[in-house]
Amino acid sequence: MTKFIAGYYRLLNWLLVATVAILIIPVSLQIFSRFTALIPSYIWTEEMARFFFIWMIMIGSMVGIRDSAHFDVDLWPELKPRANALLRLISHVFVLAMALVFLWYGIKFVQFGWSQNSELAELPMPFIFAAWPLAGFTWVLFLGEKFRADLQTLLNRSRDRA
Repeated sequence: MTKFIAGYYRLLNWLLVATVAILIIPVSLQIFSRFTALIPSYIWTEEMARFFFIWMIMIGSMVGIRDSAHFDVDLWPELKPRANALLRLISHVFVLAMALVFLWYGIKFVQFGWSQNSELAELPMPFIFAAWPLAGFTWVLFLGEKFRADLQTLLNRSRDRA
């Protein structure tokens, strides 16, 4: 399972880079079409930029959970390892609650948009709406890894008596 999670994380990093790189294309076309007569004004580029931006944010949040760079605020001074693990577990419970909200309501969001197409590019909206439940699922997956590590630290009595 650890190899699967690590491979999935690498895939997400590559997808994040790809969405940022691809996002540059419609945004550049928008800019050039506004200031030059060489390129016609493309209305679909605004919609495509919005869709890539949504996916970029959601994939970035997934990567951020694994890197402990998202939803993480340091309020306490550095404590002993078991005390830090307990505080992280409490924090992860709140993030898990949010992940389950994204997963549950994200599925409902995809169901809502199942027969809808985007206005200009005529893309099926479930491809866009799927970012929410996928983010929730991925957060749960990555949080499981963090819960396991923190529980091992918390239950290892020989290392610390916090």
